[in-house]
Amino acid sequence: MYRVRVRSVPPVVLALRRFPNPRLTGIGAGLFAALTMFVLACVDRLLFDSSELVYGLLFLPVSALTAVWVRPADLVTAPISVPIAFAVGVFPISGGSEGLGGQIMGLVTALAVHAGWLYGGTLIAGLIASVRKVRQMRARRRYVLAQGRGGAPASEPAPRAAASAAATAAKPVRAGAGGAGAGAVARRPQRP
Repeated sequence: MYRVRVRSVPPVVLALRRFPNPRLTGIGAGLFAALTMFVLACVDRLLFDSSELVYGLLFLPVSALTAVWVRPADLVTAPISVPIAFAVGVFPISGGSEGLGGQIMGLVTALAVHAGWLYGGTLIAGLIASVRKVRQMRARRRYVLAQGRGGAPASEPAPRAAASAAATAAKPVRAGAGGAGAGAVARRPQRP
């Protein structure tokens, strides 16, 4: 007699499943990161007297959320938009002198001095996006292999291309149509 073990889901996973799971476009993820970092920098300036440590520590989870919330088609934009968001957000806490030139010098200095936080957040976003892309490619490969073995699993819908190819294959063909003649061999439709 066999006993079936039922795995219980850890409470941390249950708590994480309750969080929102938006799917942002590439531009939406960039805007989310930039606006969030700007607001956090303003709060940092008001509460913590422009602490770069606090700003850097807040940048890391924003980078992770940006990479998690971007939709699968736009995964490549996450590691690109995160450094731009860092630069947008560091402007209020850069502490430049009066005038446009002084503000730009303060911004460049802040970016150079705190490049470690910038690289760390970009690395986090890049790793998360890479893992998501690899998982997406594996799922696609499993789906294609399941299609090749004689049918898709019941839980996965058939792609539109396969449905349209099946509809065209079912139409009768006139003799002599297409210049192929009666002895022509039917071609197998190409997969996308």
